Amino acid sequence: MFLQNFPPMGVYETLFKFQDATGQYMGDAGTSPWAQGFPLTTQLPGGPELPSSVSFAPTDLKYPAAAGIDPLRIAIRDYYNHFYGASITEDNIAVFAGGRPAIFATMLFLNPDVKVLIEETEYTPYYDKLKLLNRAHKIIPSNVQNRFRPTLEDYRKARKDAGSSTLMIKSNPCNPTGVTWENEQLQQAVAFASEQGHGAIFDEAYEFFSESGPVSAMKYVKNIDDSNIFVIGAATKGLQVPGMRTGWVIASKKHVEIFRNFSSIAMGGVSRPSQLYVANLLKLDRVEKARKAVVNFYNGQRARYKKGLEALGVELFTGTGGFYHWGKLPGGLTADEFNNRLFKHKAAILPGTLCDMNRLGAKGIHNQFMRFSFGPLSQESYNRDIEVIQSCLR
Repeated sequence: MFLQNFPPMGVYETLFKFQDATGQYMGDAGTSPWAQGFPLTTQLPGGPELPSSVSFAPTDLKYPAAAGIDPLRIAIRDYYNHFYGASITEDNIAVFAGGRPAIFATMLFLNPDVKVLIEETEYTPYYDKLKLLNRAHKIIPSNVQNRFRPTLEDYRKARKDAGSSTLMIKSNPCNPTGVTWENEQLQQAVAFASEQGHGAIFDEAYEFFSESGPVSAMKYVKNIDDSNIFVIGAATKGLQVPGMRTGWVIASKKHVEIFRNFSSIAMGGVSRPSQLYVANLLKLDRVEKARKAVVNFYNGQRARYKKGLEALGVELFTGTGGFYHWGKLPGGLTADEFNNRLFKHKAAILPGTLCDMNRLGAKGIHNQFMRFSFGPLSQESYNRDIEVIQSCLR
């Protein structure tokens, strides 16, 4: 081949298999998109309306600023300063086409001697990025033995074993497990990542989806300009607009300058109308309602599907965040076989093997695990969802 082959990221691998089996794209009408990580894109009970249009001028058809347009960066700045007591400026913010490119860019520019610390069970594209960029890394145990709940002591041990500068990469709340670090645990993690010569990516895609309320490392970052901390956010989940493809990284000004330069050669900025749309979503009075509505609605969905799945014999290890259930299928059933059965009902889950940072496949403990997404599900779909799952577990 003229180009080197590269496989699709894990979620898309499942989407493509689903499409081959059903002739439909997961998320189309009549499908059950339990493998996908997107929220409802309709108004939630008690939440604000989602605008159906955005106003822009002829000047907004020009190239966008490489690091993001000022209206959005200022809105992001005000959001974190207001809700988390941060003290950042717009110059601490770079805008990307979603959270994934921001994570990729951060890992791309790591110095070669920095070793990545990554949990054994994590967001599936982290594996692809580590492999593609050939990044040295240490695995933090996250499995049945510790109920997928590593501690900071596990990270300290891994850092000691690494014997070099380290970058902690952590989705919080965790995708796929929903395990959430908050309060003192998160404060200590920020202090750990702030130590001289070290750093962290806190991937906060599910910031709003914590049982006790939205959670961000920015609450505990004392001086981001004096750190190697990168906080990744996006409009995808909590703001309910995945199609706007708008995310951001909060970092020191010197790191944001690197991201600006990267954007100038690799991305060319993000659509100005999309950025204006998201800036409107972040108006403080509006986003306050959104934060509350997301917590209330998805706490109810998490509890409802927990009861239903456990009644069917699925052993859940889910934490208190995100919009997934992480569970072990009963009776020796593998996630791949479960999907083969679900495809006949135009449904699918994400096999746990794709969240295994060791990629052990059928030989690993993730073979019987699934990530079940209730993110895009309406309250009305519950009874049918449970009926389909029950029929495929037999």
